[in-house]
Amino acid sequence: MASGLCLHKTGIRSHLAAMALDDSFRQFLDRFQIPDLTQLDWKHSTDKLRQQFYVASRAIERDAPEMADISLLKVAGADGPLRARLYTPLGAGIPPGPGIVFFHGGGFMLGDLDSHDMVCKRLAEGARCRVIAVDYRLAPEHAFPAAHEDALAAWTWIVANAAKLGLDPERLAVSGDSAGGNLSAYLAQEMNRTGGPRPAFQLLLYPLVQFVDIRAKKMSFQEGGFFISANLFEYFRDSYITDESQRMDVRVSPLFAGPDAFKGLPPAHFVLCGWDPLKDEGLAYADKMASFGVRVTVREHPGMVHGFMNMTALSDTVRLAIRDAGHVVGKALGAV
Repeated sequence: MASGLCLHKTGIRSHLAAMALDDSFRQFLDRFQIPDLTQLDWKHSTDKLRQQFYVASRAIERDAPEMADISLLKVAGADGPLRARLYTPLGAGIPPGPGIVFFHGGGFMLGDLDSHDMVCKRLAEGARCRVIAVDYRLAPEHAFPAAHEDALAAWTWIVANAAKLGLDPERLAVSGDSAGGNLSAYLAQEMNRTGGPRPAFQLLLYPLVQFVDIRAKKMSFQEGGFFISANLFEYFRDSYITDESQRMDVRVSPLFAGPDAFKGLPPAHFVLCGWDPLKDEGLAYADKMASFGVRVTVREHPGMVHGFMNMTALSDTVRLAIRDAGHVVGKALGAV
């Protein structure tokens, strides 16, 4: 499967022709149906979504990268300790070294350390540096800004305790997919706003960068699909954002932040999907960053769907895509 990389200092656009949805994903998606979300039965629907997401994202693979060490630990959250997992790949080298702080996706409602275990292993292998995954609080039990406050508290704690974790605080990247990409973008902007410890790099995997609207996007290809649809998007949004006036809050919609949040941001690499309603806003965010002089690269996988990196068992393309994204980060941090 071909993918496209484009780099511009003043503007970023997709130049790739539309491609058919990858057959392995079409067959897989046909097996999953979203529960009825129209009644907003929070507990029943959320429990079912979490169960399906767990089944869909779990992968046991014979060629899983071997790690030198995987450690469970606790990091600070905004309202108490959070679970975290530290991955040390064989090529990490002598500590302290560069690292990636990773936040999982799932619409702020789904996901945990296990759902993104394989993603983190392959990122660590590709980057040849440590990855620390953080398990933040989820909606609807914990509404906005709980996840964002947890991400900020965890980032601050990890930077302060970097040496104990084998990490160089000056060479830490932030990364995440979808909602986790939102948390990563928020952290980079927040460090700009507050003068806090700034990430050295951003790896944004099909990030959610605005929580205002999705209905205007072309959704026909996946209107009833599992990974993202207009109804599912709104379900996620309304479970996390309980006050409609908060949808424009720049913490959850960093696309709409002002110039001060963008000027001086660390370099970023975007991974986007051709079959993803969030692709256009990802491109818009990359373009806005580039307009303020931030170095930005974009890799698009035209035949892939939103959330494809959780499907490592389906395709060699997925496994290579994650390793490639990790390699970009490792190169930026001086690990490869």
